[in-house]
Amino acid sequence: MEGVMEFLLANHPLDCPICDQGGECDLQDQSMMFGSDRSRFLEGKRAVEDKNIGPLVKTIMTRCIQCTRCIRFASEIAGVDDLGTTGRGNEMQVGTYIEKMFMSELSGNIIDICPVGALTSKPYAFTARPWETRKTESIDVMDAVGSNIVVSTRTGEVMRILPKMHEDINEEWISDKTRFSYDGLKRQRLTEPMVRNSNGLLTYTSWEDALARVAGRLQTVQGKDVAAIAGGLVDAEALISIKDLLNRVDSDSLCTEEVFPTAGAGTDLRSNYLLNTTIAGVEEADVVLLVGTNPRFEAPLFNARIRKSWLHNDLKVALIGTKVDLTYSYDHLGDSPNVLQEIASRNHPFSQVLKEAKKPIIVLGSSALQRSDGAAILAAVSTLAQNIRTERNVGDDWKIMNILHRVASQVAALDLGFKPGVEAIRKNPPKMLFLLGADGGCITRQDLPKDCFIVYQGHHGDVGAPIADVILPGAAYTEKSATYVNTEGRAQQTKVAVTPPGMAREDWKIIRALSEIAGMTLPYDTLDQVRNRLEEVSPNLVRYDNVEEANYFQEASELAKLVNEKLLAHPLVPPQLTIKDFYMTDSISRASQTMAKCVKAVTEGAHAVEEPSIC
Repeated sequence: MEGVMEFLLANHPLDCPICDQGGECDLQDQSMMFGSDRSRFLEGKRAVEDKNIGPLVKTIMTRCIQCTRCIRFASEIAGVDDLGTTGRGNEMQVGTYIEKMFMSELSGNIIDICPVGALTSKPYAFTARPWETRKTESIDVMDAVGSNIVVSTRTGEVMRILPKMHEDINEEWISDKTRFSYDGLKRQRLTEPMVRNSNGLLTYTSWEDALARVAGRLQTVQGKDVAAIAGGLVDAEALISIKDLLNRVDSDSLCTEEVFPTAGAGTDLRSNYLLNTTIAGVEEADVVLLVGTNPRFEAPLFNARIRKSWLHNDLKVALIGTKVDLTYSYDHLGDSPNVLQEIASRNHPFSQVLKEAKKPIIVLGSSALQRSDGAAILAAVSTLAQNIRTERNVGDDWKIMNILHRVASQVAALDLGFKPGVEAIRKNPPKMLFLLGADGGCITRQDLPKDCFIVYQGHHGDVGAPIADVILPGAAYTEKSATYVNTEGRAQQTKVAVTPPGMAREDWKIIRALSEIAGMTLPYDTLDQVRNRLEEVSPNLVRYDNVEEANYFQEASELAKLVNEKLLAHPLVPPQLTIKDFYMTDSISRASQTMAKCVKAVTEGAHAVEEPSIC
C-alpha cells in the first residue's frame, strides 16, 4: 500500500493549499492515512499542459493520476466518446485529443468522480472550502425529474450544488443545468415590490402599498374577470393558495403555461398525465417507443436510465418525431404522428416488435401535446397502449403509457385542478390577471385589454415582470420549503438553504397576506396548515417520496374514442433539438452567466469563453 502511494505521489504536485479538491480529496485522505512523511524521489516531476474542455470543468492535468474514471463515465454513462488517453507510460495524458468542448449534458459529474484535483468546477474555483459550507438536502426544479441535490451555502449565498444519492430518480448523477445554473439565483432578482407609476415606469414601493393596490383591485372583480397563470417553477403551496384566493371571488380561471389536451380523459385521470412506469422502471422494459420527445435534453437523467438499460439489458428503442442525437442507437420510424395509427392498425413493421415484447413502454413527450392536434396524439397513444395490453395480455402491474413532462410544477398543478394552457384566457381576457412565476411568454400585453390589471409574482425579472402593473417578489427554490411533484407523480420537498434576497417572501405567504388585506382571509397561517389543505385536495401531494399507483388506462382508452380530432401530418419536433437548446430554458438558467457561456462555447467553440488561468 505504501509503495503504491509512493508511486502515486512521485509525480503529483504539492498543490493541496491551492487545490479546489482540498478537504474532499481521496488521494489527500489516503496519503494522510498511509503515506510516508518524506519522499525518496529526487528527480524533476512531470508536468502536463492543461486542456480547455469548456466553461464548466476546470482541468489541471498535472494532478491527474490516470485512473480513467472520467473516460469510463463519458463513454459508458454519458454516452459521449469525447475523452480518451493519448501517449504511453510516463507520457500518458487524458484529454479530448483535438481541443474541443466536452459536449455532454452530464459533463459536471466527472468533477465528482475525479479522485484528485485534476477535474474541478470552473465556476466554483477558489470560492469556498467544503468545511466552511453549510449543506442542505433539497431537490432540483430545472426539469420534471426532481433530482435530489445538496445545496452548499456560505454567508447566505449558494456556493455550489452537488448530487444526492437517490436510486429511484437520479442515482448519483445530476445534469449540468442543475449543477451550474445556481449563479442565476444571484442575477436579475426581484428584491422589492414595484408598482407602475403614472408615467408607465415601474418604481419601488413598500409591501403595504403594493398589497393594498392589488387587494383594492381584487375587491372590484368577480368570476371570469380575474384569472391566474402558473409558470414552470411554482410550488404546490403557492398553487393551492392562489386557487383558494380566486375561488373566494368565484373564479376558477386557473391555468398553467404548459398545454395539455383536455379532450377525452384529459387531466381527469391521473394515469393520463404521469410517467407511470416510473423513472427506475424503464430498466425493466424491453422495448421503448419515444413519441415527439428528446429525453436527452428534456430529462437527461431519464435518458441516462434508458441508455443504461440499452447497454446492459438489450433494450430496443424506437422514435417517432424529428431525428435527434440520443446516446444510444434507435430505430427512426418517421416524423409524422400518423405512424402511431399505422402501428395501431398493424400496418407497420414495428407492430410486430411491440407484439413480441414482454414489457413494452411508450413515452410521449409533453411538447408533442402542445400542438393543435395534441388531443388526437394523446388519444392515439392511449389506444395503442391499450391494444398492446389486451393483445399481449400484459399484467395490470406493468404500465405502458407514459407522459414525460418538461417543467417541475406541471404535475402538481394538474393534481390541483388547474386548466392546462392559456387559450381560455386569450378568448375571454380578464380585467385582472395574476402571473405566478409565468415566464414562458405564452401571453403578452397585446393579448389582453388595455385596462387589464396585471400582477406578477415571482423571483426573476424575466419575461413576465416587464408587462406587470404590480410586481410582488417571491422566493426561488433554494429559499423556501416547498412541495414539487415530478413527472412520475412523486411528491418531494425543497428545503430552505438561504434566505430570500431583500424584501422577497415565500409565494404562499404573499397570497395569504393579500387575502387578509382584501378581506377574504385564507384559513392557514403556517406551512403545516397549508400542507393540511393540500392533503384535503390531493393526499398524494404530502406523501413525500412515495409514488402512488394510478391505474385508469382502460377508462382513459374508452374516453379517448370520443376524441374527434384528426392527426396532422406535420412532423413532431421536440423544442430542445440540440445541446444548445438545453442550457437556457427557464428564468433561473436564463439569468445564469455560466449557462450563457455554455451556449457560446457550443456555438463558437471552447476557446470563445477561455479565461486567463489563475493557477
